[in-house]
Amino acid sequence: MRLSTFVLAGLFSFSSICSLAFAQSYPDKPFTLLVGSAPGGSNDIFARAIAKPLQQALGQVVVVENKPAVGGILANSLLAKAPADGYTLAVVSSTFTTGAAIRNNLPYDAQKSFAPVIMMASGPLLITVGKHTPFKSLADLVNYAQKNPGKLNYGTSGVGSINQFATELLSDTAKVKFTHVPYKGMNPAVTDLIGGQIDLLVASAPSLLSQVKGDKIRAIAVTTSDRSPVVPDIPALKESGYEKGAVDLWWGILAPAGTPEPVLDKLHVAISQILVSAEMKAFFLKEGAVPVNKTRADFSRHIQDEISRWKVIAKTADIQPE
Repeated sequence: MRLSTFVLAGLFSFSSICSLAFAQSYPDKPFTLLVGSAPGGSNDIFARAIAKPLQQALGQVVVVENKPAVGGILANSLLAKAPADGYTLAVVSSTFTTGAAIRNNLPYDAQKSFAPVIMMASGPLLITVGKHTPFKSLADLVNYAQKNPGKLNYGTSGVGSINQFATELLSDTAKVKFTHVPYKGMNPAVTDLIGGQIDLLVASAPSLLSQVKGDKIRAIAVTTSDRSPVVPDIPALKESGYEKGAVDLWWGILAPAGTPEPVLDKLHVAISQILVSAEMKAFFLKEGAVPVNKTRADFSRHIQDEISRWKVIAKTADIQPE
């Protein structure tokens, strides 16, 4: 028994020494940064923004590879199968958890197949209404919806999108009922909100802010608990008494499960230092987000908590993958 304990302790020490030695020589070859969407989306924009300074910080080329697929499934699958050596990473966002909440046949485990590296940024969703509606505040919207269940239509970029989950969470929190109108992307939904075909749209600041500033639609709240630096003049959910419906968009970086802890720590520190630069803060703000300072453990818990939360909403609202 003592011998077995001694052997196990020795193996553990040997493994730790190997991990440390690997981390000291790391990195010594190029990185691949996977993106599960086409060029031009927020994940792609953030990946390319972080790739250049990360390349400078670590002294190795960082190649961004787009692997478009619904919910980023292809990129996530490739990451899960990649060597756990810290050279293959992926940028993911809120859809990582909404997808995991409604898809039971994913070729990976959203909580076990990956090692969180860092949550890079978060931002609000804007709760907007068409100018054809009389609503000037979230209270106005909720009061009407309570008296007219299902009469108000809300648009989304598709079934299972973060837009749908955020709106259904608001609906559940406020005890009201909206009617879902899914679109193939955000642009047609915005067009129909302007045109009066739908009444309500909850989406990211970059998707809606120009239309709000152009007085084509009306922003009545943001989905964050507190006001956001992205749109400081727009009330937050806490001010309306619906803090339990708060939702933040977020973007982060994952590595394959089993990546050595010293390597993950090295990546986390390098990216953290990039995020606090004035240049990066200004960039994220322009893109509707602010840098986030979470530990890797905090990021891991955030992913777990969101998956659990969205599973409840998916069941309540009967949200199923297309």
